[in-house]
Amino acid sequence: METTDNVYYRRKERTALVAIVVLASVAVASLLVAFSYYCYIRNKLSKRNNALKKGEKHEENGLANVQVDTEKGIQVFTFKQLHYATGGFSKSNVVGHGGFGSVYRGVLPDGRKVAIKLMDRGGMQGEEEFKMEVELLSRLHSPYLLALIGYCSDNHHKLLVYEFMANGGLQEHLYPNSGSNAPSLNLDWETRLRIALEAAKGLEYLHEHVSPPVIHRDFKSSNILLDKRFHAKVSDFGLAKLGSDKAGGHVSTRVLGTQGYVAPEYALTGHLTTKSDVYSYGVVLLELLTGRVPVDMKRPPGEGILVSWALPHLTDREKVVQIMDPALEGQYSMKEVIQVAAIAAMCVQPEADYRPLMADVVQSLLPLVKNHRSTSKAGSSSSLHATKSPTSLDLGKN
Repeated sequence: METTDNVYYRRKERTALVAIVVLASVAVASLLVAFSYYCYIRNKLSKRNNALKKGEKHEENGLANVQVDTEKGIQVFTFKQLHYATGGFSKSNVVGHGGFGSVYRGVLPDGRKVAIKLMDRGGMQGEEEFKMEVELLSRLHSPYLLALIGYCSDNHHKLLVYEFMANGGLQEHLYPNSGSNAPSLNLDWETRLRIALEAAKGLEYLHEHVSPPVIHRDFKSSNILLDKRFHAKVSDFGLAKLGSDKAGGHVSTRVLGTQGYVAPEYALTGHLTTKSDVYSYGVVLLELLTGRVPVDMKRPPGEGILVSWALPHLTDREKVVQIMDPALEGQYSMKEVIQVAAIAAMCVQPEADYRPLMADVVQSLLPLVKNHRSTSKAGSSSSLHATKSPTSLDLGKN
């Protein structure tokens, strides 16, 4: 017979063996769980990276698929050529400044006047803006977009050469006391209507006649340039982004733009659509109506943010007169003001879905401009000359 001690030790061995088996099972289970979690995380990161690569590839393919405009070739300049054209980048030839650097007046050997943007923003962001501007403007062409004549990418120098716009930016003329050295004129009502229409046609071309649509992302009064007859063209495409092919779709991106012009949903979520540009356009329309900058915290309480202050007045016939630019006194009919104010009110709606398409804005403004065109005197500085419709290229949606 087994002794009591033997029975005790055998039981102890069995207990220890069971404990070892249990611990080993728990360890194996833990390893399986950890491995499964690792695989899950790896798979999730892989999908995210693939999505990002797919988005980048989509944007690159989108640019590649936009047919090059063969009517106008883009010239490649040397830094020496542009240095000579601007008189050694003389300060006397500076016609503008921005976050990108300075813009100089220049003359090419064939006598053409040009504007030369010398980009001094270094790093990846500056490279991306330069590339986007060249890629887009070498492929897109409309009488309502500033034409790119050429560029220079010589060592560390990045320069863009544009057609020259004799009257500079819209902002300079709306706010003549803003510190700009450029001569400015008060814009009359007729001229403001035409500028509003031509700027709208520029955005309409980008949104409706190009596939995928191009979202400007930094549309503002300083990026609307005026030629010697005060015709308007949309400029500065460094922050532009290709939009979604899907109806009502959006692209997710970093929030960039200028304070006071950025659509609220884009600022909050980073979701960018063509309706983001529509909001910015609405702000510019308010500038044309009121003569006020989008943000001015020196004004009385409640008047610092242009959209918030103006919106309650835009649909009331009596109140809208109170926000009109004093420089426009007596130049407009109330019927026209009410119509333009209603367009502005729709464009700056907080909900993107309630904003109109730029094509609708164009159709709403056309009758107002045509009415002035038929009554204006030929040869006057503010007369409305017939403008060409956007170039019909195989670029956009059918």
